[in-house]
Amino acid sequence: MKPPRMSSVVERRLLVNYRIDPEIAASQMPPTMRPQLVNGWAVAGICLIRLGQFRPSALPRWVGLRTENAAHRIAVEWDGPHGQSTGVYIARRDSGSLINVLAGGRLFPGEHNAAKFDVRETAQDLHVAYRTRDETISVSVDVRTTERFQGSELFADLAQASDFFRQGAAGFSATRGGHRLDGLELRTDAWQVEPVDIQSVRSTIFDDPDRFPPGSAALDCALLMRQVPVTWRPLQPLHAVAGGNHP
Repeated sequence: MKPPRMSSVVERRLLVNYRIDPEIAASQMPPTMRPQLVNGWAVAGICLIRLGQFRPSALPRWVGLRTENAAHRIAVEWDGPHGQSTGVYIARRDSGSLINVLAGGRLFPGEHNAAKFDVRETAQDLHVAYRTRDETISVSVDVRTTERFQGSELFADLAQASDFFRQGAAGFSATRGGHRLDGLELRTDAWQVEPVDIQSVRSTIFDDPDRFPPGSAALDCALLMRQVPVTWRPLQPLHAVAGGNHP
């Protein structure tokens, strides 16, 4: 059965971005992909997203769910039948929604792990933290809205950063079988991001010296989206291994 197209409102999408040593990034993605480089760096990060009215597009808004979700991702490129493509490789997805955990990878693309979220926000300040139910992954992020985009070594200005992430709308997620990458594309006619200052970030993934040896990963910038209507289009799965077959 073909997965349905989904619709939702991105009530909040916080992108916390790191500069990564390209060789380290390449070691953490399928061999069918390679890091997309910006100023000699790979770009990785955490997407912390709250969706409202999440539902199959054919259904009315009032039946939609409100969910807190997270994704650890790396910007990638790969060679397809029509040439080079760009997007993000999603090493793992976590969700506070039991429906996402049960249905992800079955009714719609993207397998999710169960997590508990703690969110506190005002017009200027945002705190998002979560811990997976198996207690293997935890993240805590505090940011504050600002007028200026500054301090990034990846992007010269907000427009350049916005364009980069908009072009990486196709996301391919790791699956438990290891041979297939589930694909999902974010689409919107109302794309808009705003800069935020990072107050603090803790991540058991990016702070892990076994995954990222000292000097191989550095916080670069963070971007915030709020109240953006989107659709989610299923994509044809990709091979995770060269010459592999989809299960």
